[in-house]
Amino acid sequence: MPLNQPLLSSMQYDAVIIGAGASGLMCALTAGGRGRKVLVIDHASKIGKKILISGGGRCNYTNMYAGPANYLSANPHFCKSALARFTQWDFQALVDKHQIPWHEKTLGQLFCSQRSSDIVEMLVEECREVGIAIRLKTVLNQVTALESTEGFLLDTTLGGIRCTSLVVATGGLSFPTMGATGLGYQLAEQFGHNLMPRVPALVPFTMDKQWLAHFIELSGVSADVIASCNGQSFRENLLFTHRGLSGPAILQISSYWRAGSKVAINWLPDMAIANWLHDLRAAKSRAEIRSLLADQLTRRLATALCSYGELQKLTDSGRKPINQFSTAELERLAEQLACWVFMPAGTEGYKKAEVTLGGVATDRISSKTFESQCQDGLYFVGEVLDVTGHLGGFNFQWAWASGHCAGLCV
Repeated sequence: MPLNQPLLSSMQYDAVIIGAGASGLMCALTAGGRGRKVLVIDHASKIGKKILISGGGRCNYTNMYAGPANYLSANPHFCKSALARFTQWDFQALVDKHQIPWHEKTLGQLFCSQRSSDIVEMLVEECREVGIAIRLKTVLNQVTALESTEGFLLDTTLGGIRCTSLVVATGGLSFPTMGATGLGYQLAEQFGHNLMPRVPALVPFTMDKQWLAHFIELSGVSADVIASCNGQSFRENLLFTHRGLSGPAILQISSYWRAGSKVAINWLPDMAIANWLHDLRAAKSRAEIRSLLADQLTRRLATALCSYGELQKLTDSGRKPINQFSTAELERLAEQLACWVFMPAGTEGYKKAEVTLGGVATDRISSKTFESQCQDGLYFVGEVLDVTGHLGGFNFQWAWASGHCAGLCV
């Protein structure tokens, strides 16, 4: 529900924040804590929609190991200041203040133990305590920079609103069914900012019909792998789907994938595979390769891998006993299992993407205040910027950090 703080009779605010998501709410409560009169507007019908659906309904709200290395940007240094000034532990202190139960899942990922709405309610309560007004179902028609006085005039469905500072916290293009739009990018261009190319990120891969015809029966099967592409690697689970491949390892590597790039999978990441195969040739000489692989993967996955592509030719669809492999063939088999290459047909797009890669170029935005260098009083925070985190709470931490830093200045 929107907060019931009355709108100022003059419709004049110190700051108006466009977007009632993670970065916008954090910016609002920080600015409100400084005594600033703040209005948050959003065209959506709920506060923090993306927070509510995140983490399977439990919100992976930050990561214990968040740092600059976990972010992609044309300027990799841009995120450093904000991440250092508002850390994961600063946000965790807020969670603990509100006595929200939480737990670490894996790889430093911190989740709510009950429901994502706990985080939204925490942010709303913090906003309420410092007198923030939030108005939902509000459409922004036009923004005009005032020449005679400092600030902006906003034409909205609430009427005309004046403000000294304007914060764009509109998010990216992911989850269009939840109302994601390109408004933030339009405002950036209006005031002279460049846009970096935008693509869906942290998104499942789709595969061609021939590939799907062979692997479709594995839909729902997962495996612990290392996925690699364009010089980057991630070790997490891979998941077969009815359209291709997903799972954390695939979502992570998708941020580094571009059309025409190949992806490599190491199916046995804990093993020196060549040594393992040579040992098996001595210990289980008559065993078929597919049976030996089934001991490490699953029978369904081992059978499907052995009956496809190069592995099919090399292993006779997995039926070839290991004692019939020459040393050179075992080496080739090891290479295939450590570097199983495929080329995605594409991705599932923004409708399934966790975030948008790219966005407002950071070259004309202050990394400390997030103020535009093209227009005084204009700020950009969160996902709308060309800063994209890895999977695992890093994008929320960027939202908290960037929103907080801007909130200290608006």
